[in-house]
Order: sequence, then structure tokens, then C-alpha cells
Amino acid sequence: MKSFLDDKFMLNNETAVHLYNDYASKLPIIDYHCHLSPKEIYEDVRFKNLGDLWFGGRQTDGTIAGDHYKWRLMRANGMPEELVTGRDDEYARFLGFVDTLSMAIGNPMYHWCHLELKRYFGIDEPLNKDNAKAVWDKCSDMLKNDPDMSAGGFIRRSNVEYIGTTDDPVDDLKYHELIEADESITCRVRPSFRPDKAINIQRPEFADYIAKLAASVGKSSLDSVGEVIDALLERLHHFIAHGCVASDHGLDYVPFNEMPEEAVDAVYKKALKGGDLTVEEIEGYQTFILLALAKAYHKHGIVMELHYSCMRNMNERKLKELGPDTGYDLMGQNDCARSLSALLSKLDSTDELPKTIIFSLDPADNELIDTIAGGYQSPEIPGKIQHGAAWWFNDTKSGMEAHMRSLADLGLLGNFIGMLTDSRSFLSYTRHEYFRRILCNLIGQWVENGEYPNADEALRKIVEGIAYKNAKRYFGL
Repeated sequence: MKSFLDDKFMLNNETAVHLYNDYASKLPIIDYHCHLSPKEIYEDVRFKNLGDLWFGGRQTDGTIAGDHYKWRLMRANGMPEELVTGRDDEYARFLGFVDTLSMAIGNPMYHWCHLELKRYFGIDEPLNKDNAKAVWDKCSDMLKNDPDMSAGGFIRRSNVEYIGTTDDPVDDLKYHELIEADESITCRVRPSFRPDKAINIQRPEFADYIAKLAASVGKSSLDSVGEVIDALLERLHHFIAHGCVASDHGLDYVPFNEMPEEAVDAVYKKALKGGDLTVEEIEGYQTFILLALAKAYHKHGIVMELHYSCMRNMNERKLKELGPDTGYDLMGQNDCARSLSALLSKLDSTDELPKTIIFSLDPADNELIDTIAGGYQSPEIPGKIQHGAAWWFNDTKSGMEAHMRSLADLGLLGNFIGMLTDSRSFLSYTRHEYFRRILCNLIGQWVENGEYPNADEALRKIVEGIAYKNAKRYFGL
């Protein structure tokens, strides 16, 4: 029987051990998509205790922010909400989580938490009710007294080379400027352009956001859809001037409904007046904006990321009680294969298709995405159209394996750009270790089964590419 979390954790064959220890483990991390705060990175924030670091919760302004993964498990174990997201008694909350974690056999959270304790706090023993107080005290003492136990310290210790934050077009990027000017911050931190609020014309807050977008380009209003495009492109240029190499779009599903600009403009003006829009009108506007932005991405070498099939804030009672983005999002199912392909085909027809990464929250889309990606590759760069890493609810051991098996079956796994954290936690870089171990184990299994030759040079190229080098090349870093 193997010991828990030993040096061969997740590595079930000798080839895997070799590939991980000699190649994958030593490489820097390129975290090309996350939700870390550039303000917190610049200010090198510190954390009061393990509860503050692990859970987050209600902020001083009344909003709630933190680790949705942990909150969902705590709720599943019957913990009251005042302990899940409240901050009145951090130790009681921690004890409730320790009890929850003991039940989480098979869940990646069990592995992530113990990797974090081991890598950052030097704690090797499994967390349980008997050692909870000792673990709490040790971690809290280190967080208080160790000068390297800060946001920047965690980034440095994790060997992170690049961080792509997620930023709204109206953001002035002040903290990115401050980070760039601070020679003590050696990790490159760059903004990623996420114009969701300008695309979601169906949302009640759309008109208010358009006013903010207008103000960000020095205008009192944006009176046409053409002016919206101009404003977004102006902000995109501002992002590019601050080192932006990627955009990101969080979509319910990928729309495609081409409409002439005059018709789209009428839809836009109708929305500003509070009129009810049809599905066709919503999709027509969204398609128009997506096409215009994608062409600009291609022109400037910006990667386009598409995240879709998430149903957000689906518990109405909890939405009213806690607000949005508090752990009540679900996997969606959308039949948008034809519309996704149509979007890519339209851009490809004029040679304006940017490098594109496709993420679906529905794991049933794995093979679909891999076949679509295969239809729009080009000599511009190997793997121009990428099937993004197993995302959110799918970044489990089985989810990662399913994603990579599908990509290997139907595409070129060796050109995959690898893992990202998609996280708000400064400890989540252990997820890159988790991914790299699973990757090496999968490849090692194929080698030891005689399904791929034990050719070390070729294997090293594949492993180092997926773990680090492919992303570095893909994003032009």
C-alpha cells in the first residue's frame, strides 16, 4: 500500500516518476487565466490565519468573495451559512471544514488542501480533528511571523513566471502599472481583456455599464453600436499597451446570428431604453460584437478564450441572501456546436481567426470541441485552436484524464498548452503540480503499456511542452 501524498503521489509507474521528477516538476508556472487581484499582488497582502487564507467570505463592504469550491463542500456537509461565508469565528469555521474534508474521499479538494499544507507550511500529516488545533496554530504563526508568507511570497515559492489576471475594459489598470514599476515583483503580471458586461445586452445592468464604458473613453454616451465597438477597441489598445496577450469571454453559450449593422444598432438602442429583446436580437448583437473583437484580437496577436455552458447563480433564494458568485453555479448543457463552428468559420473565411482557446463546462463536449478545433487549425502556430484545460467542476483527476484522453484521441496532445488555476487563491498553484502528476502518470501508463515507445527525448519534449513551453510559445511570452 502506498503512503498518502508521498513522493510518488499520483505516479503509479516508474516512467511517470521519471517524467515528473526529472522534467515536469522543475519547470516554472505560466498561469495564463486566473482571478487573482492585481491590487492584492501589488500590496503583497498577508492573511490573519488559515481561515482567512483558505475560505475568504464576507468582505468589509458587505460583498462575499472567496473559495467557492470549499463553500460548496461545507454546505454539502450541513454547515450553517454563518460559518461557511461568515467571519465571526474563524477557528470554528476551520473545525467545520476539517470535519467536511474528512468526508471528501475522492474529491480533489482533499488533495489540494493537503498539497497546500505540505508545500507552503511543511505539514505532512493528514488533517483531522485530532491535529486540527496544532495545524491551525502552526499555520497562523507562520502567516503572522514568516516574512515570505504573503501573496508575493506564495507566488515566488511556487515558481510562477507569468500571471494573466481577468480585467474589465473600464479598469484603469493602475495596479498593473504599479506592479510593472516595482522591481521587487519578478513575476510578470498582465491584464486579460474580459468584455462580458458590454456583450451581455440582455442583463438589466447593461445600460449602466455602457455609461461606464463611455466614461472610460472620455464620452458622455455611446449612441450607436459602432461607438460601442470603437470604445471597446480603444480600451483594448490600452490593455495591449499594458502587456495584454489574452482576452476572455464568459458566455452562457456561443451565439451566432449575423445581422446587418443597422439592425444591430436598432437592437442596441432598444436595449438602452429598457425594451424587451428577443433571443434573435440578443444573439445578433452578441455576434456582431464578438466578430468585431475577434478580428481585432487577430490583428494584434491577442488570444481569444471562450468559456461557456455555465448556469450562474441558479439558487434564487441564495442569490437574494448572499448575492452573485457565491457558489451556486452549475454545469449547463448547450447544443452550440454549429454556432461555435460558424463563428470560427466566419473569421477564418477572411483570415481573421485569432488564436482561440475553447472551454466548455459540460464534459460531454470534449470530443465535440476536439473535432471542431481540428477543423480550423493553420500554419500560424502549432495548436492554434486549443481545447482548454479541464475547467472548474472538471479539474478533477477523472476530468483531467478524460479531457486529455479525448484530445489525444482526436487531436495532438503534444501541442496542448496545459493547466491554469482559474482561481482567486494564492495557494492554488499546487493545482499545477496536481495536473503535472496526472499528466505524467497518463503518459507513463501509455509507455509502459507499449502504446508509445520509451523514447526519452520525445517524451521530454511532450511533457515539458504541455507543462510549460507550449503556453510560453502560444502567448508569445
